[in-house]
Parts: sequence; structure tokens; C-alpha cells
Amino acid sequence: MQYSMGIDAGGTYTDSIIIRDSDGKVMDSNKALTTYPDLLEGIRNSINGLNQKYLKDIKMVSVSTTLATNTILEKNGYPVGLILVGDYEIPEKMHVEFHTVVKGGHDHHGAELVSLDMEAVEAFVSKVKDRVSAFAVSSYFSIRNPAHELAVKTRIQELTGMPVVCGHELSLDLGAYERGTTAYLNAQLIPIASQFIRSIQEEISRRGMNSRLLMLKCDGSVVGINEALEKPIESIFSGPAASLVGASHLSGLETCAVIDVGGTSTDVSMLENGLPELCADGAVVGGWQTKVKAIRMETSAMGGDSHVWVRNMKINIGPRRVIPLCVAAVKYPGFLEVLRKGRIPGAMRLDENVQPTKFFVKTGVEPSDLGKFETELFEKIGNFPASLNDIFWETKKTLSPGLLDSLIRKRLIQAIGFTPTDALHVLGEYTAWDGEASIVGAKLLERYTQTDHIELCKQIKQDVARNMALNLVSFIQKDVLSSEIEKILLSDRFTQFRMKIPVVLIGGPVVAYARELKQILDADIRIPEYAEVGNAVGAVVGKGIKRIEILIKSTYSKDKKRLVLLFSPQGRETFGSYPEAFEHAETLGRKLVMEYMTEAGLDKGQVQIEVSKKDVSLSEAGAIPVETKLVFVGVGMPKI
Repeated sequence: MQYSMGIDAGGTYTDSIIIRDSDGKVMDSNKALTTYPDLLEGIRNSINGLNQKYLKDIKMVSVSTTLATNTILEKNGYPVGLILVGDYEIPEKMHVEFHTVVKGGHDHHGAELVSLDMEAVEAFVSKVKDRVSAFAVSSYFSIRNPAHELAVKTRIQELTGMPVVCGHELSLDLGAYERGTTAYLNAQLIPIASQFIRSIQEEISRRGMNSRLLMLKCDGSVVGINEALEKPIESIFSGPAASLVGASHLSGLETCAVIDVGGTSTDVSMLENGLPELCADGAVVGGWQTKVKAIRMETSAMGGDSHVWVRNMKINIGPRRVIPLCVAAVKYPGFLEVLRKGRIPGAMRLDENVQPTKFFVKTGVEPSDLGKFETELFEKIGNFPASLNDIFWETKKTLSPGLLDSLIRKRLIQAIGFTPTDALHVLGEYTAWDGEASIVGAKLLERYTQTDHIELCKQIKQDVARNMALNLVSFIQKDVLSSEIEKILLSDRFTQFRMKIPVVLIGGPVVAYARELKQILDADIRIPEYAEVGNAVGAVVGKGIKRIEILIKSTYSKDKKRLVLLFSPQGRETFGSYPEAFEHAETLGRKLVMEYMTEAGLDKGQVQIEVSKKDVSLSEAGAIPVETKLVFVGVGMPKI
């Protein structure tokens, strides 16, 4: 008997699951807390909780992770030199330390506009090579002719031997600057992805598992490990993609909406006929507009571990994630007594960081480049949770919230606080951790809201369910303002939204929110078995999907001779006639799809390729099109 393993390293939990290859049955699953900054420890803990008898027969391991997303959001990527070739419009606030613009580039037919200034490239490389770990290059209209990008790449590798990422290797969409951004971010991630993947390979080998390793992309498809190493940028948002694929597998639905309630956020996406909808303009992450094809989703910073805090007798949820009180009481023995005896701040002093239930603890990450006041505050926080009130009474110094926020962003300290997960513990609807700590926290908060702690927790639960509904309807009705949708959701005047497709809930204790969600929405809401580890399921059952675009354009040479140009991922080719170009395109598109499937380790015998064709004509029907766009979509399954 053979099995496959899926692993999802999320923001709060690292989930793992074992699936039997013969029929897709889930054999075992486990959850462990995600560990920062080294995700490997959390992955190891998650695998340790599985039935070890299956490990020797696992032939494939597939992983999804937030590593790429978090690295970009936290601005922790490796330094990269960015070279833009052509007449670029550079944004005023371009947050790239090492970059240059040199002469060169092509037009929309792939003809050279300006000769490449290789001397300028060499001068820039010589200047920054000792300060960067990789280079990225994007040339104007490289999607029509990548010659200048390839020339720059070859020369940099000759001079430095460092990795070089080209824009055309990652995207064939228009938008030279955005392709440059995508290449730049990808180059930042290559050393990090390499370390992460090598660590997993070593862990698999250490356990004696003879398994092939795959990684889930943010469009819901899986890739071979070689491509994952070359294009780690494509793993951004792979977590939501995993939840979508996992929900479909567990529910048996090819068309459905999916609500994934994680620790940090709630994500909504949709699957139609087995395929997800993709962002038309590419994924946006950390303020960067990329050309990465990711699933379209509606997301909000309200999850199971979002901070619940009080000010002016009003309950606020999020946007920041904290360690729930119930988890902290298990992780830090003695914390429950500290919580019971903690100093209570005055109502006028309350803000997000000054709460009777808010505590701080070091993460274990070694600090670097801290300012004087940051250092002073960091030294006052220890390896056991302490509140700002405790720190104030010890030092007699008023602490700046800005300094605290800075230490949190740098992952030097973690916050602990009351969360929706604690509310569920108080209500007895989720009991995985220390519910007594949750009850103590709820009773502390009730003092500031004049609301019984049970009713307070019911209200928190209702707010989370309403946020799930708002995300869902906003996703489906993408042209309607969220504020208008919220007015209807908050109203009880004989109206209710009705969903025409099933809604699948994925993530931790989502079953606790089903009743409230049904009261808000008229929907067929389903919670499949193993919903709590749906992301790990998605990581292992993802299909191999490859999309190849080929463009054929009719034009004329300088001497008025008719030419047919073909643009593909391999570059520009010229043909004497349209039929000749079209026949070559059909053969090439299928060949590139099958080469990808082979490289990814997918089963070539199960690959299905669909081809769509779009013509642009300026004369009567029957004339040769001015432009033809062919899109080849191949769908395959991992070899089992």
C-alpha cells in the first residue's frame, strides 16, 4: 500500500495529513503550533504526531507554506540588485535599495528599439555585487523578445556566478515594471526557499522516507521541487489555495465557495468546475503589484487568534494576531496565576496594547540593529509573559506603544491576549487548550463592557460569523461596495442573502460558527470531515496545472513583405505564412505543457490539455487574422 503526505505550515498551526493513494482516504492527521522563525521545528512536531507506521510507504510529500508571503510582508528578503532595461517610468517611492535603469528594450513586435548598454550593466554589477545575494532583470517588452534579459543574465553570471532572475521567466503579461517587481521579489526569496526546501528534504531523508517532494503554488496547482526552487514567488498565498483544493476534495464538490478560518485571517475563494478563479492583474502582496497568477480571494484580518480588546466600552477584534490565553496557559506553566493576579489598568488608559488580558514575551530571535530605546524595552521583556503594567511598575517608566509595535514587527517579541478562540473555550464549543484561562480573561474584560462574560463571548462569536458572511458576499458580489453589503447583513428587516452554490467551511473549530452563519445567510453550508486540516489535504491533492500562451501576429517588414510573428515562452519566431505559424504553435503549446508535467513528476498518461483560440480580424470573415491568441491549459495528477 502507498500513501501521500500533505503539510501546510500556516500562520498559527502546521497541519499534516496522510492520504491513501488508491482511493484518497484520509488515514491520519495532526496539528502542531507553527514555530518562528524556523518553520522546520513545527513541521517536525506535526509529523511526530502522526501514526509512524505509514511513513515508510509514503511516496510523495507536498507542502504549502506562508514562508514567501511572510518574508515579503516582514521585509526580511535577501538583498537583490534590480536592473531595468528600457525607458521605464519609475514610481516615486520605489522601495528597492540597489537598482539601475540602462538603455535597451524592444517594441511590441519584438524588434530592438535601442541597443543594450552592457557597459552600464557591468558598472552596476561591479558596484553592488558584494552587497547583494542575487540579481533581477526586466527588459522592456521582453515578453516579445527576451534577448536583452538573457544577455544581461549571461553576463552577470560570468562576472559573479550569482543567481539571476529574468522577468520573462516568471510572466508573459504586459507590464514591464511589474515584471521587474516580480523578478526582484523572486530573487529575494531564492535563498530562503532553498534553505526551507533543503531542510524538508533532509527531514524526509532522516526519517527514512523515500518520497518525492512537491510544493503547492498560489493558483492551486502543484510544482516539482526544481521549479519551486527557481520560482518561490509563486508560493505566495499558497495557504488559501490549499484550503480551496482541500475543501473540494473533502466535500466532493467541483463547484463551491470556501471560507477558510485561520488563526490570522479569514479567506474566501471559489472553485468552479474544478478550477479556481485567478486574479486578472496578478497578486498584490505587501503593497507590491506582481504578475504572479494567484487565486482571487476576499480576505480580512479576523481569525481565530485575532486580538480581542476593549476601549470606550466597545469590543474590537483584530487586526493583529496574538497567542490565545488558553494556549499561553499551556505553553507557559504558571501563566494562569499571573493572569488571575495581574494589575488592572484604568478604563481611561486602555488601548490595543494596554489591556487586562494583554501580555508580551520574547520569541527567542536574536536582536540586531536596535535603537537605544528599543534595546531598553526589549531587555525589560523576558521569556515569561509580562503585561505593560508589570513592566511599568518594575521600571517606573512610561513605555511607547510605537517601540512595542516595532519589536513585534521585527518578530523579537510575541503578544498574548484574549481571542475568538478563547471565546469558544468559554462557551464550551472548543476545548483543545486551557479553558480556565479563557474564562478568567473573559471575566476581566466584562468589567470594561458592563456585559456578562458569557454574553460577551456570544457577541464575539456573532461578530466573527458576520465577518465571514461579509467576506463571502463581498467576494461573490465583487462590484458592490462592502459597506452596502454590510448594511443588509446588519439589518433584520425581512431580508437575507441566498447563496446558489454550496459553502464549505475549512479550518480549526469552524463547526462552532455554522449555526450563526446559517442565521445570517440562506446557504447550503457544509463542514466536511477533517475540515480542521483542510489546507494540508489541499497541499497533497493539488493537480498539476500548466497554462501556456502563444501569440501569433501578422505584420509587414520594412520592404512591405508580409511576415507572421509567433511569441511564446521560448521567444520570438518568424514564419512566412499564417498556416505555418499556427501549425507550429499548436505543436509547441502541447510540447511545452507535457515538458512541464514531466519535470514536475506528474503522470503524463493522465494529462488533459484544453486549447482556446481568440482571433482579432480587421476585415471580412475568412481573412487571415491580424492576431491570434492560443491558450493551452494542461491538467495532470501526481504519479501515485
